[in-house]
Amino acid sequence: MRERLTARVLLLDPDDRLLLMKGRLPHDPTAPPVWFTVGGGAEPGETILEAAAREIVEETGFTDARLGAVVWYREAELFDRKRRPIHFKEHYVLARTAGGELSREGWQPLEHEFVDELRWWTLDELRRTDEILYPEYLAELLPDVLAGRIAPEPLVIRTLDGPILPIPRPT
Repeated sequence: MRERLTARVLLLDPDDRLLLMKGRLPHDPTAPPVWFTVGGGAEPGETILEAAAREIVEETGFTDARLGAVVWYREAELFDRKRRPIHFKEHYVLARTAGGELSREGWQPLEHEFVDELRWWTLDELRRTDEILYPEYLAELLPDVLAGRIAPEPLVIRTLDGPILPIPRPT
């Protein structure tokens, strides 16, 4: 199975709103849409933080983001457009931006095809929504991040039925 090293970004604005993208899965575009964080796969030789910085610029147009720690880590199996399994190794990086006008100029063709919307969310909105969020524990985990309670090691986050565990910080 192919592996994909991925930088997901918890991109916050000055009001502690989180930027999420709404899209459909390429292997099943008829499935209900989901909201997920900015980010994507690391290029060969690229570190997680380099990938996070690049993805922020490509997906938002923001060039002022300040990167923080990798706060969460998750592994998940998803499928590509041809329904081939991919083992994702997702690193969730905290970042802050002044915000501003969002740009889709750096988007890849697949993003234009499957991403429908970008939106800033407050914690209260995340807690109240009936929309599907990824990662699934987003509204439960985000308060510690917003309060600056960052564990010395990233937390491993699992699917809905799995535990949340501390692990050594990925290198």
